[in-house]
Amino acid sequence: MLEQTIENELREKGFSAICGVDEAGRGPLCGPVVAAAVILPPDIVIEGLNDSKKLTPKKRDILFDEIQNKALAFCIAEASVEEIDRLNILEADLLAMRRAIAGLQIPADYALIDGNIARDFPIPARAVIHGDAISPSIAAASVLAKVHRDRLCEELDRTYPQYGIAKHKGYGTKAHMDALRKFGVSPIHRKLFVRFLNEEKHGT
Repeated sequence: MLEQTIENELREKGFSAICGVDEAGRGPLCGPVVAAAVILPPDIVIEGLNDSKKLTPKKRDILFDEIQNKALAFCIAEASVEEIDRLNILEADLLAMRRAIAGLQIPADYALIDGNIARDFPIPARAVIHGDAISPSIAAASVLAKVHRDRLCEELDRTYPQYGIAKHKGYGTKAHMDALRKFGVSPIHRKLFVRFLNEEKHGT
């Protein structure tokens, strides 16, 4: 069971509204990148909460509702394909995270960011490597971001069924690459991520 060890250390230092922040969708070739921020009550226990990648889709769906019901505050935000192409994926990722923090119903006074980069946030922030396997606040954010993005991919699949997005969630599988070669790039594809098509075309 994940314990609020980091969160409690911060509470002892005087912080009271600590949010965990995580993202989903940095690697796929299409669709927005999604970030979530979650403030959990102190000492709350959410059974089975863990890094979203270690959970089954069914368990994630159950936790998605439970986290929203039990959190003091939460927000899910996105950075668009256009923003990814304009800024690059890292900057778009950070932008989505800042939007998630800004959208919390209760203003956070400290942010725990999954990963190794925590910069340009409006409140004190700390990067936590593998945070989604350590901090329940970050794990909760990872579940919200992952489920939201997976559901977005199902919506995108209904609009662009030729790419098989519901199955591979936008990642660069062989089936996705083959569909891109056959049907070309759609408006939901990240131009920065599908440059290999031009390289193939020009033999580079």
